[in-house]
Amino acid sequence: MWAALLGAVAGGLALDLAFPDAGVWPLAFVGVGLSLVSLIGRSAGGAFLVGLAFAASFWFTHVSWTSRYLGVLPWFALAGFESLLSAVGAVGIALAYRWMPRVAPGTTGRVLGLPLLVAGVWTARELWLGTWPYTGFPWGRIGMSQSESPLAALASWLGVTGLTFVMVFAVAAAIEAVRCRRTAHWRGGVPALAALVALVAVPAFPTADAGTWRVGAVQGNGPAAYFDTRAPYAVFEAQRAATFPLVGEDLDVVVWPEGGVDADPTNNVDVAEELDRLAERLDAPLLLNAATRRGDDIFNTSMLWVAGSDNPVAMHDKTRPVPFGEYVPDRWFYRLFAPDLIDLIQREYTPGTIPPFFDVDGVGVGLAICFDVIYDDVIWSGVRDGAQVLVFQTNNADFRDTDENLQQLAFARMRAIETGRAVVNISTVGTSQVIAPDGRELDALDADVAGAMVTDVPLREGRTPAVVIGFAVQLVVGWGSVLALLATGVLVRRRREEPVPSPQGTDTGSS
Repeated sequence: MWAALLGAVAGGLALDLAFPDAGVWPLAFVGVGLSLVSLIGRSAGGAFLVGLAFAASFWFTHVSWTSRYLGVLPWFALAGFESLLSAVGAVGIALAYRWMPRVAPGTTGRVLGLPLLVAGVWTARELWLGTWPYTGFPWGRIGMSQSESPLAALASWLGVTGLTFVMVFAVAAAIEAVRCRRTAHWRGGVPALAALVALVAVPAFPTADAGTWRVGAVQGNGPAAYFDTRAPYAVFEAQRAATFPLVGEDLDVVVWPEGGVDADPTNNVDVAEELDRLAERLDAPLLLNAATRRGDDIFNTSMLWVAGSDNPVAMHDKTRPVPFGEYVPDRWFYRLFAPDLIDLIQREYTPGTIPPFFDVDGVGVGLAICFDVIYDDVIWSGVRDGAQVLVFQTNNADFRDTDENLQQLAFARMRAIETGRAVVNISTVGTSQVIAPDGRELDALDADVAGAMVTDVPLREGRTPAVVIGFAVQLVVGWGSVLALLATGVLVRRRREEPVPSPQGTDTGSS
């Protein structure tokens, strides 16, 4: 047990190093391997303890940026809760290691069936953490660690979920090949080798060229953080000032980040008129973002602003406001534990229902606002509606000088590869980049400075297999693996309860 705990802690730290800022992507395989080896042969209680050690060493380092402004309590709450959920999922992985060899004890069962079940349960755990509680927090998915690796191309076929599954399968199959080396001979390594070939050799799915779109993206570097001291309209003025150098450029659209307008232009006539004048001077539509109010509801809203039109001509409200950041679920309950922190969050955003898609002069644009980039359905929805390019608006000012903005940028890069679409990722303070459909950086702005970039962004048409079958992959791998694990457990229990047959010819009567 002591060795398993040490291995689990080392595995969690290795997995964190696979993500930015370090971004040593091969360490994802090391982290997964150490986690799996530490779970083999464990009881349910032992698996929970070892799984907790792995998850805590990962989560407490991976999201340490949550303590940037509010101290250790939010950090410990988020990392601790995710660690507990991960530990529960680790019990399922340990049960797969215990049950599957009893159901399928042969070589094929050990080197193929067992890794398939282990990888499926691991992936199901990721999906669980990414959807529950509230909207979930899919920030630690294994597949998302591969944005800078040659393995990322597989995500265009199977999605990030499928990439996670194949990576974990490769590691689990390699482990079983080593464990069965005396009986399986060379056949034991075939599944692991096949998975590695698939990871390395499969090219990204090709989407069709649809021309280019000349985009001006503006990073105002205004005082946009929660605790920044600022005058009214200070963020808006910073965005305007950074936009003026684009006047006279031949542009198809100008993109501003999340919260680039710190007033509601749908209810503030002065701000709306300023935006009208700016759009007219630019001679291009403005794609902007602000908090808007409709009745008693407040939304985090992206808007399309066109000179001479009844603006905004289109709107999209953030689909999943961030729990404990943009609203407080069950406020009465959590206020019992941390009233001062909970009371800091005064504004309660309402989840949006308007699809994340704009038609901008005939160009389809898929949208995601800040943390919405981590939710598959938001991204896939825009592409299915006809997006030829993706625009992600974010405000990273609350996490200056941390790994958060680099991790989010990596997720944006994975979305480009997964969907075969270029991404314009624009932040109030950085990191802002234009990313090609294959994940390459096309343009960038330095963090913490005001500036604008003008980029000919490639447009693409056609859906990748990830967008077409992504939900089916999640259904089969997620629920399918849970059902397979339960079925395996039932078979093991039935075999235990079966009576042992008497030897042939033995008199079983009383003497």
